[in-house]
Amino acid sequence: MSVAAFISSQKTEHGISHTITCRALGVSQSWFYKWKDRAPTARQRRRVDLEETIGRRFAASGGTYGSPRITQDLREEGWRVSENTVAKRMAELGLAGRKPKKPRSLTRQGKRPVAPDLVGRKFTAVAPDVLWVGDGTMIATDEGPLYLSVTWNQLPVRVPSNELILIR
Repeated sequence: MSVAAFISSQKTEHGISHTITCRALGVSQSWFYKWKDRAPTARQRRRVDLEETIGRRFAASGGTYGSPRITQDLREEGWRVSENTVAKRMAELGLAGRKPKKPRSLTRQGKRPVAPDLVGRKFTAVAPDVLWVGDGTMIATDEGPLYLSVTWNQLPVRVPSNELILIR
């Protein structure tokens, strides 16, 4: 808070005249009147415009966008602003975006009995159609999770653990 704003607030909050406050702080009354009657500076006008735009963008997102996304939107509109500035303004306005949900794990220990390891972690077969191996995984997409399940017949071929060979 600036000195002039403090002087002005004393009248409204405590009923103390600006004359007494200026005298106590050692500030001339003419300086206070000059501050009081001046028009907002370009920086102050820009700050007000920025806060209004941030508020509009936040409301349009349903209260979910945080400072990184709002900064991106502002830059697309032509604003030259940093993410830290947007974060500071949002904090002062009391706006906080919703944090992304933690991805749900498909395997929860203790919820189901563990399937026995019939292969014994040995992925080579003695003959075709003897050992079948499968895998399932979740792939996160914008439209929701996709589940990929793969099953293949293990042929008597040694495959390095970090490679996947598709045999038709």
